[in-house]
Amino acid sequence: MPELPEVEVVRRGLARWVTGRRVEAVEVCDARSVRRHLNGVEDFAGNVTGSRVTDVVRRGKFLWMVLEDPDAAAGPPHVALMAHLGMSGQLLIEEPDAPTEKHLKVRLTLSAALDGDGVPLPSELRFVDQRIFGGMFVADLEPTADGHPGGQGQGGLPLIPHQAAHIARDLLDPAFSPDAFHRRIRARRTGLKRALLDQGLVSGIGNIYADEALWAARLHYARPTDTLRRPDTSRIIESAVGVMTRALAAGGTSFDALYANVNGASGYFARDLEAYGRAGQPCRRCASEGRETLIRRESFMNRSSYLCPHCQPRPRNARP
Repeated sequence: MPELPEVEVVRRGLARWVTGRRVEAVEVCDARSVRRHLNGVEDFAGNVTGSRVTDVVRRGKFLWMVLEDPDAAAGPPHVALMAHLGMSGQLLIEEPDAPTEKHLKVRLTLSAALDGDGVPLPSELRFVDQRIFGGMFVADLEPTADGHPGGQGQGGLPLIPHQAAHIARDLLDPAFSPDAFHRRIRARRTGLKRALLDQGLVSGIGNIYADEALWAARLHYARPTDTLRRPDTSRIIESAVGVMTRALAAGGTSFDALYANVNGASGYFARDLEAYGRAGQPCRRCASEGRETLIRRESFMNRSSYLCPHCQPRPRNARP
């Protein structure tokens, strides 16, 4: 499933190609992909058609386009078009005459626009989803609990969709508080990786980047959170931010054709992974220090954890 860097890559692409444009038509090709819009397909299309996209925002793995209703009174926007990518969802910018994707679920026709060089921009936004775990729906916006912007975006409005209000801020969010994170993770009394995957504590981190951040911080996934000192949590934050920043620069992590940017390009951070998916391969840090240690795969929460047994020794008081 896409994690923070992959969703942020998509957000940046959408912000470039979609912001300021009006949705002129909506075609729902598969009603299952708008099942989260409880009022049905017609209501979904009616809410989106005619609206102008004023911003594209992300918090953690949640992504939404703020919609301005041309018939509404002046004031802050009230709704957003949320896009949940699931395991295989893609948002692609295409020309109308481009071949229709096999798993096309929703097609939005956008108003005409030009890029900085005066070249017309593609006029369709397509939601493609092979496994149909993702979807699109219209959500009401509400004030953020802390008064800060809802997430990463250009407008900085202190609004967030109701469906995303329960998740914590992510590490790349300007309003993220390291002090609050330190207090809350110590209060969890659980294993470190389990805490990092808790979207109510810190959002956007999944299995891949948790393993990469823990490898970079030289911490075992079962380290009890209530034993973490402030330098430990600072090291976790610094490591996770570093890993995700590098992943963003590489366009995210793609293991197959299911994850892509809005132009269909894959990410290349998989080439730079240090732990995840490298079981049986040498730890590059140990190799650089003259040791021969192999990355190990261990079972964790019905999935896998990858670590270096030398760099990340298991604590005596380990917690799952």
